[in-house]
Amino acid sequence: MPTSREYDLVFFGATGFVGGLTVEYLVRQLPTGLRLAIAGRRRDALESVARSAGRDVDVLVADVRDPAALDAMAKRTAVLVSTVGPYTELGADLVRACAENGTDYADLAGEPLFVRASILAHHETARATGARIVHSSGFDSVPSDLAVKLLADRAHADGEGDLCETTMVVRAIRGGLSGGTAASGLAHGRTMSVSAAARSVARDPYSHSHRRWDEPELGPQSDGRFVSLAAVSPELSGWAGGFFMAFHNTRVVRRSNTLTDWSYGRRFKYSEVMAFPGGPLSLLPAGAAAIGMSGVYGASRLLAFVPESVSGAVLPGRGTGPSARSRAKGYFSFATYTTTASGAEYRATFAMDGDPGYAATAVILGESALALAVDREQLGQAGVITPAVAMGDVLSERLRRANARIDVDRLR
Repeated sequence: MPTSREYDLVFFGATGFVGGLTVEYLVRQLPTGLRLAIAGRRRDALESVARSAGRDVDVLVADVRDPAALDAMAKRTAVLVSTVGPYTELGADLVRACAENGTDYADLAGEPLFVRASILAHHETARATGARIVHSSGFDSVPSDLAVKLLADRAHADGEGDLCETTMVVRAIRGGLSGGTAASGLAHGRTMSVSAAARSVARDPYSHSHRRWDEPELGPQSDGRFVSLAAVSPELSGWAGGFFMAFHNTRVVRRSNTLTDWSYGRRFKYSEVMAFPGGPLSLLPAGAAAIGMSGVYGASRLLAFVPESVSGAVLPGRGTGPSARSRAKGYFSFATYTTTASGAEYRATFAMDGDPGYAATAVILGESALALAVDREQLGQAGVITPAVAMGDVLSERLRRANARIDVDRLR
């Protein structure tokens, strides 16, 4: 940890819904001596959060639309974490400031077009300054990303070769929707609704690659799979359809493979599905999920014609989210199955209690922030990178200590 900068960690967005939950978690977990500040537009709201924290937390005022203020803030801290979205609309200047000033950065971006733009604009700059720019450091996409890294590490340690067909199965999930998530989804959809080029990029399985010309051509890699679970693993039954975050998580996982010179393998294929157990009757919901995911890109064209007054009346407003009682009842359980080049089969499980997008994300983002701030000497390469590449085993161990259930088992 030590750093010559004024702060070890600045949290931008502390007055938002997920931001507030994450700051509460951070304050409980902060090691002695770590210098934390919270930042945002409104000093009075920030000071209220700081008072509630029950310990020394400085307040910094900066507007996400003021590049000079963001640049000054990035220079004052070793690590900057942001929950201010939609990132497509509000995130670019902050990422630029961190990349140019050698400041490590993490966020919750689940917006593929934003992440791709960040990679194209800032990857080489961040590599040169030593900044680790780590998007998608929450429920999207840490469980997906870490599980595949752990599978590859185990298979290689066992001498079983590279990963081939790999599928993450959502075995169980329960959670609510916040206004911030709804706003991010709408912003991403509206961009696709007015841009054929954006829709084309979103369909590309390697849209997050900075070496697209080097990627293996492995045929279609659909986000809307419809598959018998028994074909994924003999231990499963029922059917599965597309998982709603597959369109982003899969790109993050494939980028981890690229960033490590295809250490997962040149024949590595990755997809995500949601399980619907229950024999033949599960065909219906699984098929509906697959059709729904396949229709996302077509439906996005219609968003430009939906007035904001209509979407605002239907979806939750910004700064709102599930109640504490609802968050406590949430959970998720993922199982990622792979077959290696030698024919060996493995399963990685990743499960947490608490609403995935809020209670669990506060823990995941909080531990990501602490990994960047406290464990920096153990971390990976610089650039616009992924959670698995940036924090890898360090983050896995932190999450296990925070009661995440993460395991890898050999099946055959």
